[in-house]
Amino acid sequence: MSRFTRARRRTFVATAAATALVLAVGGCSSNDSGNEKSGAAAKSSGAFPVSLRSALGTAEIEKRPERVVTLGQGSAETAIALGHTPVGVEKYEWGSDETGYLPWVHDAVKKSGDKLPVQFTGGEDIDFEAITELEPDVILAPWSGITQKDYDILKDIAPTVAYPDLPWSTDWDQQIDIIARALGRPEQAEVLTAGIEKQLADAAATRPAYKKHTFSYIYNTGPGTLGVFKPDEQRVRMVSSLGLEVDPVVNTFKETKGTDSALIGLENAEKLKNSDLVFTFYMDDKAREEIEAQPLYAAIPAVKSGAVVAGGDNSFVTASSIINPLTVPWVIDRYLPLIDKAVKAADNG
Repeated sequence: MSRFTRARRRTFVATAAATALVLAVGGCSSNDSGNEKSGAAAKSSGAFPVSLRSALGTAEIEKRPERVVTLGQGSAETAIALGHTPVGVEKYEWGSDETGYLPWVHDAVKKSGDKLPVQFTGGEDIDFEAITELEPDVILAPWSGITQKDYDILKDIAPTVAYPDLPWSTDWDQQIDIIARALGRPEQAEVLTAGIEKQLADAAATRPAYKKHTFSYIYNTGPGTLGVFKPDEQRVRMVSSLGLEVDPVVNTFKETKGTDSALIGLENAEKLKNSDLVFTFYMDDKAREEIEAQPLYAAIPAVKSGAVVAGGDNSFVTASSIINPLTVPWVIDRYLPLIDKAVKAADNG
């Protein structure tokens, strides 16, 4: 099992609306030769049929899937890391680059030699017709917000694997385990999980100074608002796994029901006075100007000293918000220089 806390790591849906406009991305045939682990995975002891229970129903997968469709976040990346490029993937338009794809997905698929995904609409307006036309053998949605109504339609298209508990509530390593079992590669789950943990630990080992600094990861839904992500939220977990310590004050804030975050209000900004660094994101440059112009926000010590880590593009914000086999290696080298700069500002402040 993961060494990370098994507590629920939900994505705050209201913030997802601010960080993401979920549409759809599709993929084509699997190509095991594009993944170093695929040879071992192909010899997996994973037997079929496989039954995977979820909060919305049970997926009965009769044989190893060849044509996979994914909904939500992270499933496409995990399937690709297992050497199984999906035929259809929900598009995450807000985080895509000029190629029209999430860059780590685009790069991994091109490297594998597989076809780039077909794109279809997801989110609250799933294009069921497009999914049907892709003729999937299985639909993976363990970290998603699909509803019971969505599920009942999807399961008639192909066996559908939804979340085991609540929408957007599946632990990142649990998601890997679910997908690996659905694809008949159960032994690869621990390999992928251990690989992610090692990458983060190795990066942390290069930055021992981080351990001396506290941080809070904040967000806003517009001027006058302020929220804080809790320690087990994925983007916070990524930062803390790099060596920084979550400001203890974060644990004193009451969690907003159904999220891993707390809306504390801008009037409570002064409670973040002991956060050496602040991590955050903005929808666009205009929003950033509006937020930073607020006196209460500007008075947060970390903000005042410039010890702020805020990704400059949507792809980075997306990658640093989700933990999976493709986002972590893509984001680490981009993250460390930003954190280094903020740590220096904190030390000089």
